[in-house]
Amino acid sequence: MNTLLIIDDEPIIRKLLSRMMELEGYEVTQAPDCAQGIRQLQQHNPQVVLCDVFLPDGNGVEMVKRIKSAAPLCEVILLTAHGNIADGVQAIKNGAFDYITKGDDNNKIIPIISRAMDKVNQSAQSAEGNTVAGSDRCNAVKSDIAYSFETIIGKSRQLIQAEELAKKVAKTDVTILLTGETGTGKEVFAQAIHHASNRNGSPIMAINCSAFSRDLLESELFGYRVGSFTGAAKDKKGLLEAANHGTLFLDEIGEMAYTLQAKILRVIELGEYIKIGDTSPSKVDVRIISATNRDLKAEIEKGNFREDLYYRLSVFPIQLPPLRERREDIPLLAQSFLNRYASKLGKRIEGMSTDFVHAITNAEWRGNVRELKNVMERSAIVCDTSLTLQDLPLELQQDPSFSNSSSDPSPSPSFELSAIERRHIARVLQYTNGNKTEAARLLKIGLTTLYRKIDEYGF
Repeated sequence: MNTLLIIDDEPIIRKLLSRMMELEGYEVTQAPDCAQGIRQLQQHNPQVVLCDVFLPDGNGVEMVKRIKSAAPLCEVILLTAHGNIADGVQAIKNGAFDYITKGDDNNKIIPIISRAMDKVNQSAQSAEGNTVAGSDRCNAVKSDIAYSFETIIGKSRQLIQAEELAKKVAKTDVTILLTGETGTGKEVFAQAIHHASNRNGSPIMAINCSAFSRDLLESELFGYRVGSFTGAAKDKKGLLEAANHGTLFLDEIGEMAYTLQAKILRVIELGEYIKIGDTSPSKVDVRIISATNRDLKAEIEKGNFREDLYYRLSVFPIQLPPLRERREDIPLLAQSFLNRYASKLGKRIEGMSTDFVHAITNAEWRGNVRELKNVMERSAIVCDTSLTLQDLPLELQQDPSFSNSSSDPSPSPSFELSAIERRHIARVLQYTNGNKTEAARLLKIGLTTLYRKIDEYGF
């Protein structure tokens, strides 16, 4: 179970965030101040902490140090009502995963927490050694076999076509634009391209453009000179400088502020940039790979993205297919994740039942490979000897006869009233995170009736 601690002195904020994250499947604990936050940290050992900056007994920026000292693998996300670049820089320096502003960045909270959870889980798998420095949205990646094309799993036509294009362009220096839905593996492709390129002796630096405010993103990309703003106590090397002779991966490029786009265009066209607070340009030799889940042509029409930058970034576009369009790859990916998590958990898991495979193969997977990965980890935790339908989250525990797969020629079971009722109750229970009283209220039935249905349908 992914665990989260929320530290905020406003009860309404704590309650709202807790409810929101519980519905996402997280186990959440709360604290109103620094002192109780540390106690909750020691008692519950959360993987991620979401902490307000201004607390009754301390400052969240300094709290980051205390949390990282007590739990080095824990990731801390700071939440503030009034963001400023000095606090943001100091927070990252203290070890914070990210620094976001209430209101402005509300839609980013869930994705950022998800990325922080991924980083904690990756850090725990020390044998895999994914990260060299920084975090998964701002890091240097090792050029080893872990990121070669051989690690990309799948045999579907769409995936093979994308892989063949990536292999052909890898040895060149042209810019590449990876497009596709969230969770389709764009960063995996970027790493594989870098590994196969002539630049693999130098680092690939990756940054998620949606995870930073405009000022922090500029600071991370270009670096700054001492004294350029309050809190700039010494020179800072930016990712461009760190990636010199290597690759810069700009994930979610469609989220980059319009004013920064011109500066990236300058890097591509002239091979130079200006650090914050500097008066002269610095030269750099980098290959840029960018990725987005947005329609950048539509963003150009809306005035949100520069047309000249789009054409410079998309010299070689590669579209990655969503998981639901390559269903034959799902069992292969699931088995790979199962092997990984069985080893991590120290469990002997004999395999997946036919019903289990049928259910995951026919699921929609709106979160694509990332969602499948999370479901397989959860299933590996709850299973006993082999994965069965009951080990899946409730919304996936549908009878395989509901599938629209061509392998099932008889659609009649999907029209049975009892089957439809079972699915609906399962979804409501998932929505209430297993709270049966709340589920009975939403279903407008008695609690006793709900318990009878739960027993009848074998939940």
